[in-house]
Formats: sequence, C-alpha cells, structure tokens
Amino acid sequence: MALEFPQIDPIIFSVGPLSVRWYGLMYLIGFAFAMWFANRQAKKPGSGWTKDEVSDLLFYGMLGVILGGRVGYVLFYQFSYFIENPLYLFRIDQGGMSFHGGTLGVITAISILAYKRKKSLLQVGDFVAPLVPVGLLAGRIGNFINGELWGRTTDVPWAMVFPTGGPLARHPSQLYEAFFEGLVLFVILLWFIKRPRPAGSVSGLFLLGYGVFRFGIEYFRQPDAQLGLFADFISMGQILSLPMIIGGLGLLIWAYKQPQSQTAAKV
Repeated sequence: MALEFPQIDPIIFSVGPLSVRWYGLMYLIGFAFAMWFANRQAKKPGSGWTKDEVSDLLFYGMLGVILGGRVGYVLFYQFSYFIENPLYLFRIDQGGMSFHGGTLGVITAISILAYKRKKSLLQVGDFVAPLVPVGLLAGRIGNFINGELWGRTTDVPWAMVFPTGGPLARHPSQLYEAFFEGLVLFVILLWFIKRPRPAGSVSGLFLLGYGVFRFGIEYFRQPDAQLGLFADFISMGQILSLPMIIGGLGLLIWAYKQPQSQTAAKV
C-alpha cells in the first residue's frame, strides 16, 4: 500500500510561450519572505542595518543563490557532462540547482557586501542566516510538486509512488527536507536570535543545523543516478554537508570562546 502522489500540474498557467511554474513561484516566495523578514529585523533598535543596506544585501544574496546554485550543481553533480558540453552551464532551462553551491555563492556575495559596507562578515552572516530556511521549505515543496528528488524505496505507510520514480513506493524525502531543513531550522534560529549571543553564533548554528539535517535525510533520499553512493556508503549531498557540520560547530565553539564584550545584543 502506498499513498497516491497528488497530480499537480507543474505549470500554474501559460501566456503564449511563457509559463509560470510552481517551482519558480516557490523561489519568489522564498525571496519575498527574506525581504519582509530582513526589513522587519532591520527596524529593531540596535540592528545596525538600514533599508538601503538590506536592499543591497538581498540583491547580492539573490545573485549568489542563483549563480552559486547553478555553478555548484554543474560542478558537483554533472561535472563529467559539463566537461563534454561546457555550454550546459548556461542551460538553466534544463534545471539543476545545488543548495551547497548556492551557500558558497551567498558567502561570496555577502563577503563582497561586507567589504563594501565596512561590516564584519560575521555580522552579515548572522543577519542572513535566519532568512534562508523558509526559502528552503518553499523550494522543497516545489521539488515535491515537480515529482523530482524523491526518496529511496520503502514500505512505510506514508510512502508514495512518484510518476518519474518507477512503480515502487518511495520516501517523500522532499517533504522531510522541507520540514527539517525549512520549518524546524527556522524555528530554532528564530528562538536563538531572540536572546543575546556572540557574533558568528547564528551563522554557526545555521551551518551546523542544516548540515546535520541534510546529512541525516540523505539516508532516505535516492542518490543521484549519475553519481550513486561513494564507496557504497556516502552520497554527494552528505559529502558536501560534512564541511558545513564541521565549520558550523567550529564557528559556534570559537564564537562562545570570545570575550563577553563581543556578545551581540538581542535583535
């Protein structure tokens, strides 16, 4: 027995040759939430952020997500194909985005912004981290609607047969990721930023939290067909999550070892 996959048309509506897709809408929802939440946080006393700085941050962050996500996907998951077909990097119409690549893109983007605005990278990172999980939640729901990135075969009562996943029932791993990497991680960060904490700790908690959740859920997610499991044990997603776990934990330890005078005010 398996749950029936909800047949939702990936295309919401079309106007001539242009189509509005659920996946694209989810990206817009993620960016819209980030804009609203960032401006809300910036208005609080002592935030250290102006409206213009928030606008610049969101612009740089959006570029980092899109460019980093695409480049990361091609290099991490389709490198052999890219070597044979270099123009594939620009074929965004064929899909393919990597969160880990997007993270590197955002880190690069906010590093540039921090330098231009004369802010500390940790200050910018701590401000950005809580903006991300809701976008992850929306994006994974988009993956689910598209019937892609499904999980490994299973006989759990909530298993689903995905149209593109063959006749076997599978874990709806996109929804696992939406819940843990999106909703749960956002609630944790929201709770954490309501109290005094050292600079860099929010960024560290985000990296650690996402890395742990993603590493665990990869055991339920079907490995990428072109890569499989490395040494029949670990997936590319888990390999890419390990530096996040180690880096996040290290950043948290470092942050709490700093003098108390560097503790951030509650924002």
